[in-house]
Amino acid sequence: MQTHLTGRTDHNRLPSALGGKPAFENPVSIIRPNLPPWSSIAKRLEEIYGSRMLTNHDTVREFERAAARYLGVDHVVGLSSCTSGLILALRALEITGDVIVPSFTFSATGHSIYWAGARPVFVDCDRNDWNICIDSVRGAVTDETEAIVAVHIFGNPAPVHALEELADELGIPLIFDAAHALGAAVGDKHVGGFGAAEIFSLSPTKLLTGCEGGLLATNDRELANKIAKLRNYGMAGDYDCYAPGLNARMGEFNAAVAIEGLSLVDPEIIKRHSLADIYRDRLSEVPGITFQLIPDGNHHTYKDLTIKIDSDTFGMDRDRVHSLLLDENIHTKKYFFPPLHQQSAYRGLPWRATNLSVTERLSRNVLTLPLYSELGSEGVELIASAIASLHQHADTLTGSIIRNPDRKET
Repeated sequence: MQTHLTGRTDHNRLPSALGGKPAFENPVSIIRPNLPPWSSIAKRLEEIYGSRMLTNHDTVREFERAAARYLGVDHVVGLSSCTSGLILALRALEITGDVIVPSFTFSATGHSIYWAGARPVFVDCDRNDWNICIDSVRGAVTDETEAIVAVHIFGNPAPVHALEELADELGIPLIFDAAHALGAAVGDKHVGGFGAAEIFSLSPTKLLTGCEGGLLATNDRELANKIAKLRNYGMAGDYDCYAPGLNARMGEFNAAVAIEGLSLVDPEIIKRHSLADIYRDRLSEVPGITFQLIPDGNHHTYKDLTIKIDSDTFGMDRDRVHSLLLDENIHTKKYFFPPLHQQSAYRGLPWRATNLSVTERLSRNVLTLPLYSELGSEGVELIASAIASLHQHADTLTGSIIRNPDRKET
């Protein structure tokens, strides 16, 4: 990747907003798809094209077998998206009541519950690892609770064992939105085999992409068979639909890209860990910046590297940092703002939300930074330096004094 470096990697570099040269000559995107070499998929695509079998055929089945081996699960069902997989999982499990779900997640998690005909009940996240908070889940349980949908935020596994114990205690299904987490693990077990099912995304922003697509992983044969029918309108080989399904089939081209990309996942995660270590090392020295906690035993995919900015200590708020980094040609994302319970789609609807103070504070203060192997250590060093420089010149940039530099969040 040509980063066209123009600045020094030190904390005293003058920010672009104050007349310094931008850290990068050309815009640095927050993500670049992790694609296999064209040569490795060209033959597959040509064969598929020649066969005229373009959807849900031999290549999809090959991908399902390969993904099942990688994840260490009994069954994988290829799908059109993670969203369709979540919808179909809830439908297959006949969930129509309350579904507990974190508000700090991508909108599709909540949308899936809505489109499945169930009711989302939004709960808070943990203040340290940013995953769903067990205590908040317990506090939201009522007689109408029928399922829990948890999320592996940014690729950091949720508290799977505690959630499984609680779901078993309540006698309800546990489903994981694992969109960020292909390649993640808890101990020596890959994410994919926890709960009733885990659903992954293969969209362009993920470590494994099929250009688009998704997959559902489960050890439940009956559930896998139901999903396989529901993705094809509910048909089992004839036109007598056993239930109202969707067209949620995976395309053969998508499966071809995903098959060839599967071997790239672990090397990419290793590279991202190395780059994340640089971010953590450089930015841990900057007042007002903290990172997502990775609990012992969790293997993070680093689908995203996200920092939390304390505006009082850093000297400016997250939104200002986001804007000033654009001046440096560094693109960032405000994941996830606003949280689901504050989005227009859900505001005012008769769906309960518990105390979500941690979520609301977190969503106002987190910023996701570029992270992918092509960025390289030099690119990460420059981004970290640009952020540190904003803190160093915060008084000039904001016209305010940094308050309480030793204050810690309680």
